Amino acid sequence: MIKLTEQESNHQDLDKMSISSLLQHINEEDQTVPNAVKKAIPQIQRLLEVVSDRMLAGGRLFYIGAGTSGRLGIVDASECPPTFGVPQGLVLGLIAGGDAAIRKAVEFAEDDRSQGWKDLQAYAINSKDVVVGIAASGTTPYVIGALNTCRENGITTGCITCNIDSPVAAACDYPIEVAVGPEFVTGSTRMKSGTAQKLVLNMISTTVMIQMGRVEGNRMVNMQLSNEKLVDRGVKMLMEKTGLAYEEAQALLLQESSVKKAYDEWLKTNHK
Repeated sequence: MIKLTEQESNHQDLDKMSISSLLQHINEEDQTVPNAVKKAIPQIQRLLEVVSDRMLAGGRLFYIGAGTSGRLGIVDASECPPTFGVPQGLVLGLIAGGDAAIRKAVEFAEDDRSQGWKDLQAYAINSKDVVVGIAASGTTPYVIGALNTCRENGITTGCITCNIDSPVAAACDYPIEVAVGPEFVTGSTRMKSGTAQKLVLNMISTTVMIQMGRVEGNRMVNMQLSNEKLVDRGVKMLMEKTGLAYEEAQALLLQESSVKKAYDEWLKTNHK
């Protein structure tokens, strides 16, 4: 297997570059990432069709990874409840080494082939769920072991990787391969590979939540009202939908806790 993520950087003598040159060249490399993601859209679609079906039927979505990849999965999963108003535990992110590894690297945690499955079992993983392994290199034992055991137990699997024809792709049902090429700092997959993974995760969670009815039009009508900015945004959405004055919309929104519930209540009251 040829690891594109480990190939020599396209840029030499980084330590001799000015700050301006470094920024320009990093930006040039970053601009190649969206096109790489675009080429993978058919693969992303195939996975999402299955994920949407399973979640609409009551299943859950798991992300599992190590290092940067694991952290990105956790970030995406953790943002689903506040953004879309879904319960905690519907989308979950697991990282090699456990929660301690979110902030600080846990040495050799990613090399344990059996631990990923053990971590999933703690959540009573079952055949209704979908597990997506995230591994820029495509060779992370923690992720590969988890995906292999999932398949042995009839659990649907996908992956996000930045190398072609990798072991992690071979271990899953629906691989997503985003070939971003060499990193600016050779082998530093937190850069372009991490950006690619974040873009794909955005596509997965956002599309699934729209399919589940958590967005109306282009609005986050189920978002949690966890700060004043979000309350104000929700009030303005409700004003737009109902014609209520700000104070009336605010009172109704705070009473019902979401734009959707507030609007449904307004409809009941005004269309008896």
